[in-house]
Amino acid sequence: MKLLITLERDETGMIVAECPAIPGCISQGETEPEAIANIREAISGCLATRAAHHMPLVEVREVEVFA
Repeated sequence: MKLLITLERDETGMIVAECPAIPGCISQGETEPEAIANIREAISGCLATRAAHHMPLVEVREVEVFA
């Protein structure tokens, strides 16, 4: 399964990784490779938990924005 993630440096210098398709699935790392490894682990855990509780594996929403 391929999922998009976002990477953003926070005010402390840590790289915060988030998987927008899975609400609450966030991790971090001191380096980009560490953050990516950590979010992979977090995604696996989130998917396992959601499956165990009969929740949808991912939530995808589409919105239209007028600028």
